[in-house]
Amino acid sequence: MQNNSIQIAENDNRYLLLDQYIDSYQDKKGISLNVLQKAQSLFGYLPLEVHKHISFKLGVPIAELYGVTTFYSQFTTEPKGKHTVSVCMGTVCYVKKAQQVIEEVSKILDIKVDQTTMDAMFTLEATRCLGCCSLAPVMMIDSDVFANIHDTSEIWGIIKDYKEGSADNDSL
Repeated sequence: MQNNSIQIAENDNRYLLLDQYIDSYQDKKGISLNVLQKAQSLFGYLPLEVHKHISFKLGVPIAELYGVTTFYSQFTTEPKGKHTVSVCMGTVCYVKKAQQVIEEVSKILDIKVDQTTMDAMFTLEATRCLGCCSLAPVMMIDSDVFANIHDTSEIWGIIKDYKEGSADNDSL
């Protein structure tokens, strides 16, 4: 779901919280990164209207803020789902058929990589390395690791548990 039509109201209470955070750093230089992190934790992502607000409050050009946002992979300008499904596409996982894992997740969720489901429940990401090479191929949902996914038919049950809210956090 690449949905740029979502607007955050000017009177959203999260702006007040963000302003309080910014004010707590009164007269300090170089706080853009911290403020962007706080904004993303409040809003879940960093849309244009949030960038404009921060730019005005800090007196920092919006282009500079956007440059920081797009440089660091921790930031996103698009809304994310409640759960993030990350499929490792590092060398070992790729060789062990991680592409089949990502295709199966994509089919189950009916989205492509870097998209979010229409119900805002899942976002699908391809990652470079999750550091679990001996367990390849690997998929993570939020902080839960699913290893040795050689039978992609098991993915449906994993996703179903998250949809129903019954996923345990003991996946390895």
